Amino acid sequence: MIGQALRKAVPVYPELAIRELVANAIIHQDFSISGSGPMVEIFDDRMEITNPGIPLLDPTRLLDSPPRSRNESLASLMRRIGICEERGSGVDKVVFQTEFYQLPAPAFEITGDSMRSTLFAPRALTKMDSEDRIRAVYLHACLRYVRREFMTNTSLRERFGIEAKNSATASRLLKEALSAQVIKLHDELAPPKLRKYVPCWA
Repeated sequence: MIGQALRKAVPVYPELAIRELVANAIIHQDFSISGSGPMVEIFDDRMEITNPGIPLLDPTRLLDSPPRSRNESLASLMRRIGICEERGSGVDKVVFQTEFYQLPAPAFEITGDSMRSTLFAPRALTKMDSEDRIRAVYLHACLRYVRREFMTNTSLRERFGIEAKNSATASRLLKEALSAQVIKLHDELAPPKLRKYVPCWA
């Protein structure tokens, strides 16, 4: 950003999230795939971190699955020198950071024989498409669940910065995610105001 003849650097993505995803790309790369290596690409609206090798875990279950690594010696070294956090905590921290700064939810996907993690630039809820919204609700439910908490209308409003008077907006997001079957009710008999939600696999 440039103002009054002065240049000021304003980070678009949380530093901790970038560090964890780059560390993951290095640690989990498949060295048997020749001519390829971890890659970071920066676009106007997103940052993509890609590493060769199909992940050993389902990309939709990175928050709750026990950690697995192709290169445990490398992972141990990077933890000891402080480049990445303790074993199995990286993706949790990435999701938490994006929620804390109310950014669109990160995306984790397999593309060809590689794993790609994407951080998205700030975008208003009204500018998010259905896939963005559903992914955000699902990851919020996952993050709450691994912390032994439940997702509620209130927690989802806090995640998106929705005012209390607009709780109907959060209700629509929950309904959309329920229809996509990525979340479910913790107690189907609970009255609407006391409903709690968990990931579909819980």
